[in-house]
Amino acid sequence: MTTTLAIANQKGGVAKTTTVASVGAALAELGQSVLLVDLDPQSCLTFSLGIDPEDLELSVHHVLTKGLDPTEVIIETDDGVDLVPATIELARAEAELLTRTGREHVLKTMIETLAEDEVEYDWVILDCPPSLGVLTVAALTAADGVLIPLQCETLSHRGVGQLLDTVHDVRRFTNRGLEVWGVLPTLYDGRTNHARAVLDTISETYDLEVVEPPIPKTIKFAEAPAAGRSILATSRSSKGAQAYREVASHLVERSQRPKAKKSRKAGRRS
Repeated sequence: MTTTLAIANQKGGVAKTTTVASVGAALAELGQSVLLVDLDPQSCLTFSLGIDPEDLELSVHHVLTKGLDPTEVIIETDDGVDLVPATIELARAEAELLTRTGREHVLKTMIETLAEDEVEYDWVILDCPPSLGVLTVAALTAADGVLIPLQCETLSHRGVGQLLDTVHDVRRFTNRGLEVWGVLPTLYDGRTNHARAVLDTISETYDLEVVEPPIPKTIKFAEAPAAGRSILATSRSSKGAQAYREVASHLVERSQRPKAKKSRKAGRRS
């Protein structure tokens, strides 16, 4: 069974793409087959895995808006994960999809097409754009769970309630089975009481699980994209790489839990 996980937060700068690349690589180290899907027109995930978006003729844009078979755009990467890349063309997808019937289901259809082609993955991880537009809603509609990377600063959690409201609406209308897997603390500075206080506030306010361990703030993350690899390849023994390995193990365990019965108000702000 494929587990589809959306990594989402409409606020930028929370290490969302770093999380997708690093968790994907860590899952591959555990022997899992992984497909990453870049849904951000800025193509940061594509670039960080060593692929120049400007060199690509085909991308996720063609799959979502032109009906191209996803197997025609999948690229194997040096990190042991496959990638459906993005280019700047994806910026037009929101407008093109907006008037289409069933636009919320375009990513779910892509994943189902892979199954029909007998291309099977243990994990499909969706790197959502920093917005709550059509592409993010489509990702949530396709996903089994959503993980929310969150920078441990007071202002960074102001948008969590909006995201959870979107999750609630997706549950009502397009994906009843969607579960919030929790918040992943990123850019964490354990030397400050402020960072831990923010985490405690998030947990209490939104009744969300906090995925441990927190991902530490380190320059190693900034260096990895320049090498076109994840931090697990460029700095294998670093605290950041080890933290993502532990998170990946947690996610594997989480994927094996039975589905919880949800109250009608689950995932909303308290």
